[in-house]
Amino acid sequence: MELRRARPADLDQVAALDDSFTTDTVLDVVATPEGFTLRPRPVDPPLHKVFPPDDDPGGTVFVAADGPRVRGFVAVELEDWHRRLVIAQVTVAPGHRGRGIGRALLDHACAHGREHGASTAWLETSSVNVPAVRAYERTGFTLCGLDTTFYRGTPAAGEVALFFARDL
Repeated sequence: MELRRARPADLDQVAALDDSFTTDTVLDVVATPEGFTLRPRPVDPPLHKVFPPDDDPGGTVFVAADGPRVRGFVAVELEDWHRRLVIAQVTVAPGHRGRGIGRALLDHACAHGREHGASTAWLETSSVNVPAVRAYERTGFTLCGLDTTFYRGTPAAGEVALFFARDL
């Protein structure tokens, strides 16, 4: 698998990647006297979420390519004013998940951030995207905040935005 900056010819494949997921667990945000706790809650039947199409991931895009086929990508932006790498999106094709491609893309993105002076990598995901939460935790990201209003007025209304960070 080759990790590289996306080429114009890759962008149609990037846009076509299926970023849906299925989970049998969601995370409830519970207020405690010390702050907030994330409490796993089983869901039956499992939740299947499909994101609306996004033809332009924006920022700098890196792909994991197997020959001419794009198997995953990560889109990032550098915010110079506070030396932060923002990971806007990371997607791995369903048939290639669980093979380390997501980890490799995140590590590649973080290396890019370090090379450009970023001291922190930051990303956001939903409280229902437990597969992503677990993947981010395995790659060294830790919960650094949440927003109960982030998705108001969107199809994700009622979900809680979870923010994760990782020192670079």
